[in-house]
Formats: sequence, C-alpha cells, structure tokens
Amino acid sequence: MQPGQPEPTTAEPRHRTVHTPAGRLHLVEQGTGPLVLLVHGFPESWYSWRHQLPALAAVGYRAVAIDVRGYGRSSKPAAIDAYRMLDLVEDNLAAVRALGEESAVVIGHDWGSNIAASSALLHPEVFRAVGLLSVPYAPPGGPRPTDVFGQIGGPEQEFYVSYFQEPGRAEAEIEPDVRGWLAGLYAALSADTMPAPGEPDPHFVAHGGRLRDRFPSDSLPAWLGEDELDFYAAEFERTGLGGALNRYRNMDRDWEDLAPHHGAPITQPSLFIGGALDASTTWMADAINALPATLPALSASHLLEGCGHWIQQERPEEVNQLLTDWLTGLQD
Repeated sequence: MQPGQPEPTTAEPRHRTVHTPAGRLHLVEQGTGPLVLLVHGFPESWYSWRHQLPALAAVGYRAVAIDVRGYGRSSKPAAIDAYRMLDLVEDNLAAVRALGEESAVVIGHDWGSNIAASSALLHPEVFRAVGLLSVPYAPPGGPRPTDVFGQIGGPEQEFYVSYFQEPGRAEAEIEPDVRGWLAGLYAALSADTMPAPGEPDPHFVAHGGRLRDRFPSDSLPAWLGEDELDFYAAEFERTGLGGALNRYRNMDRDWEDLAPHHGAPITQPSLFIGGALDASTTWMADAINALPATLPALSASHLLEGCGHWIQQERPEEVNQLLTDWLTGLQD
C-alpha cells in the first residue's frame, strides 16, 4: 500500500521502550509505512498525540509518539544539564535507529517544535522533513535567552520562563496539587477558556505570587475531559515536574551549544500550523513572517482561527487533515 491510501483497518497502538543515551525512551507506535516521529511539549505526554496516531496510521504511516526524557515512562536523569537540546536531539536519533529506520519525518508541538526543528537542523540526513505546531522556527542566535526573558514583564510581574529557572521554585507550586495546576494551565491556554483580553495574563507571575493565581478556576476546555485530565495528572504525580521544567533551565546552554548554527535555515520540506489565539503565534509573529526565508522549503503556514495553544487536541480533525495532506505530498 502506498502512503496516502487509507487502510481498511488500523492496528491498536503499541507501547514499548528503546535504549537512548539517557537510558530509556518510552514510545507508542501505530501503523506501518514511512516513520513519523511525534514530539510533545510542556507539560504533556505521548498522549497529546492520541488523535494523530490512528489518523496517520490509517493513511499508511508508522506514527510514533515519544515521551520526551523526564516525562512519563522515559528515563528522568537527575542532572539539570541532561535536558539540553543536544541531548534531546540525540534521543530522537536513537529512537529512529532503535525502530530500525534510516530516516523519519519529525513533527513537534510547543517545546517539541523546538526539538523537532533542532533535530532537522543538526541531522538533515536523518530527519527528511519537519512539521512545527504552535511554535515557529527561529534560527539560533540573538541575545542570551535569560537576559531577554528577564526583561519581560516589568517591575510588577515576572515572565513564566524566568519563574521556571530556579530549581524547586515552580515545583513547590505545582506538586501539592498536580491535577488542579494542570487543569488550570490547560484552560488558561485554550481558546474557549483562556482569560479575556484585559484580564491578567497567565504567562506572568506577580512578584510574590504564583503562576496559578491567574489560571481560570473550575472550568475545563472542551477538548479536555475528566478522563484525559486524570491521565495527565497520573503521569506527573508519578514523575514529578522537575524533568519537564529542566527543559527551560537549559535555554542558555542551548544558546551556546547551537551558536555554530547562528542564523541557519532548515532546508528540508516543512510545515507550520499555529492557533490564531495562541500567545506563541502573536509573540512570534515576526518569526512566522520570516518562515519563507528560515524554512525555504516550507510547504504551507496555517493559522487556525479561534484556536489556542493545544492545537492538535483542540482541533484534531483539522490538524489531522493538514498533516496527512502534507505527508502525502512529500511522497509525490
């Protein structure tokens, strides 16, 4: 069967672990055909791709969603610097090799978008195409990240990235009530439950306050049922949030590590999909406008009207169609 032709039936997803430099990488795979590696963001899981796995499998792809190191059933190294971008790229390479493949399309959401982009940038011989959800590609370079984020917010509040920098600080807020914190964050960045314009921005922390002080209360977005929330909560209640938060604590190391690639474009075929109501797309509007130069083989850039940050869960049918159309086009 050729990619793009629906299968009459699709096998159930299969869980397995493979060896990586961190020790163990948990992944979930479904379908057969060319490999598509799916990389989640913060604070998520392989489960964030639950709608995409069967859709990609049904049109002839081997869809594989990973738990990024520090998440779920994957290894959780103790050292903060074990979560630098170069290490996460190596995990992706190890996954492709462990699956017996020589190449893959890599698709990421949120932090997973950055991981996918870096994988494609550093290893074009393996990652033959890249799809980016919510966070557009911005080539390495510019000022030191923590210097930039430290200036955002002004004297009255602190940007969430800066808030996450000190080990243990955000963990102390989150871990006494993981389920409640996750529910609040998911609602804060979803189109149907995010704060209205003019209300306090949940991406900022008042000095002396908590991030969750600005989350919506007692409301779940339409895409998130109690069972889905229970799944996410159980994952983080087991693993804690330290590994996930350590991704933010390596941004300056990434800036140094990737300095040799300052300003470099990604030349493989690419796709961008964002939510029009997502702060990631409004803050990074210049990066989206620059995509024809930074992604010279860009197939298309889509902004979904009325959509927030959790794009492949908020609008699964639309995202699935865009992904499958793009993937099928890669085979032409």
